[in-house]
Amino acid sequence: MATRSRRQARVPGESGDPAGPNRRTAGGRPGSKKSRAHRTSWRSHVLWGALFSLLAVSVFFFLWEYPGDGMEVLAPQQEAIKHKFFSVPCSQDYENHKKFAGCTPLKCGRAVTDAVISPQEAKRLLRVAEAGFSLGGSDGGASILDLHSGALSMGRNFINMYRYYGEKLKETITEEDFQLYRDVRLRIQKEIARTFDLDAQSLHLTKPTFFSRMNSSEAKTAHDEYWHPHIDKVTYGSFDYTSLLYLSDYYQDFNGGRFIFIDEKTNSTVEPRRGRLSFFTSGSENLHRVEKVSWGTRYAITISFTCNPEHGIVDPSWT
Repeated sequence: MATRSRRQARVPGESGDPAGPNRRTAGGRPGSKKSRAHRTSWRSHVLWGALFSLLAVSVFFFLWEYPGDGMEVLAPQQEAIKHKFFSVPCSQDYENHKKFAGCTPLKCGRAVTDAVISPQEAKRLLRVAEAGFSLGGSDGGASILDLHSGALSMGRNFINMYRYYGEKLKETITEEDFQLYRDVRLRIQKEIARTFDLDAQSLHLTKPTFFSRMNSSEAKTAHDEYWHPHIDKVTYGSFDYTSLLYLSDYYQDFNGGRFIFIDEKTNSTVEPRRGRLSFFTSGSENLHRVEKVSWGTRYAITISFTCNPEHGIVDPSWT
């Protein structure tokens, strides 16, 4: 009698068997080598995926904490700086404007100091800013309060707060607030003159000079897009020296919002610190931008000076 051939039993999990690779045979033995290899491959993919995820998270937090390659921190938030000056070659921008001997920049650069305005004075100025912005504020991420002109962000526009609120405004912003502002402005003027070897009397306050409030709200108008690179001397022809006084602390009151100088080889940043004064010559030797604020609220004052007395403005006052 001829021997009848017997078909080999199909191994579960092979040839499209829906039983899957983890099902055992009737005898309790595991599946084939191919099935075991499939399980090993699957576990390997999971392991490598987990490792890559861990690496990605590590890189994210590293970049979050540190500026990364190509960025030099000129002034860390946690460092109290008496005075730092960084010299840069002057641009040709000043050649296109009327020159004033003893004032028009011949020595150009950027400086940072925490020794001119105290944190207590900065906190008092912060209260002035908060009081002013309580009367208005932009719908977007950047609000402006100008004590000189009265310009105040309101929704998507600006109002003149002196006309809008009239005498009632004196209950919010007092003559004592104006006096503090004038004292701080004068000290900043003297510090700029000392650093750039100028006669302080040759410097004149110029517009616009304002408090700023920045947060992570979506921009509603072009005025809210504060993060674009720009040159002060190009944007405002009267500017010769620009200063910023910070009223809140980077990475404590807000994140993002660092001030970045854009240079040919290596960008550099100033991390805001309450009472920190940063100032620089206003030409294209100091192209700069502000990072987008990612959380919290950043407060600062921009105070700028011109060498041209025709562009000078007076201090705000109720008297």
